[in-house]
Amino acid sequence: MKLRACGARRVVLFALLPCLTALLLLPSTVDAQGKFVVTAITEKKIKQLPAGPLYWEIENFPTLAQAQAAASETSLAAEVRGKVWLFTLGPKNGPTHGGTKIAEIGPIPPITAPEYLLRINTGHGPPGAKTSVHMHPGAETFYVLTGQLGQKTPHGVNHVDAGQSMPGHSPGMAMQVFNSGTSDLNTLVMFVVDATKPFSSPAKFE
Repeated sequence: MKLRACGARRVVLFALLPCLTALLLLPSTVDAQGKFVVTAITEKKIKQLPAGPLYWEIENFPTLAQAQAAASETSLAAEVRGKVWLFTLGPKNGPTHGGTKIAEIGPIPPITAPEYLLRINTGHGPPGAKTSVHMHPGAETFYVLTGQLGQKTPHGVNHVDAGQSMPGHSPGMAMQVFNSGTSDLNTLVMFVVDATKPFSSPAKFE
């Protein structure tokens, strides 16, 4: 009887082994939720910003070479998701640079620094993906390509859909960015920050 019992246990274990293996291979809740991935695309440092309230002007160009040739001192050219983009920081209703105008976003919260960093990032992630709570020494501006972007600050939560933009907040504002939609989020992120300070720092909501 003992031998038969042992044999029965082995049969049950072997039968359950594929199920146990499948359970071990399932992603955890954190992994299934996915990550909010931020990638730096291009950047430059400048000593002085244009005068007056500033806006980010976004244009598309046929080729990266054309966008780079049209760039001004406060422009950044990049290729993202199969398109060529030119981002220019300047006054409202400024002249285009020969591309197709996509958006003009602002006014950007003012910033004063001994040197400035202009940077273009991309951010993407599945529904529910989010960044840690952080802050920047300058203004962070968003233009959403696909999905819906959410941003939490001490002032509340804002949502931005594809084709829409968000001009950002004043330097040192605690924030958390996340995918608040039901499909993958892809967003362009434009920065003008104090180049003499850390680009990003941990923060807390008070």
